[in-house]
Amino acid sequence: MKNLGLFCLLLTCIGLGSCKNNQSEKIIEAKEAKELVSEQCYKAVYEKDTLDLKINTFKDGGITGDMVMAIANMPKKVGEIVGEFKGDTLFASYTFIQGTDKEKTFKNPMAFLKRGNELILGNGQIQITLGASHFVKGEPIDFERVKYKFSEVDCIEK
Repeated sequence: MKNLGLFCLLLTCIGLGSCKNNQSEKIIEAKEAKELVSEQCYKAVYEKDTLDLKINTFKDGGITGDMVMAIANMPKKVGEIVGEFKGDTLFASYTFIQGTDKEKTFKNPMAFLKRGNELILGNGQIQITLGASHFVKGEPIDFERVKYKFSEVDCIEK
């Protein structure tokens, strides 16, 4: 009976030890995946509109960043983008606040086509399903008849 108790205790210790090692490996993999590879800044100007975009690219291919949209006769939109490249197109979600109302946030899908050092903000048909907006599947995103073409600029630390 004593041997059975010791055997169970030994198995439990081995099991817990292997869980810790596995968990440590996952933490290391997550840190490596979130390793910053590059930081790029862009600016788009169209008539009286100015859009500033900063993109952080991570080792795992993920993209995060910040975007400020100062559009004429509208409150300024300030927010974050999160997404990933699929081929030469960055599909991202833009979560932002509008004007001084810090309590109400908005979320819109965005698509940027990368051509050389330029990012082109596409126009696509958006639908809302269960409160979330997304591009309509099967409908093309237009990157030709657009207002906003972002040129690469130097990043300025605030």
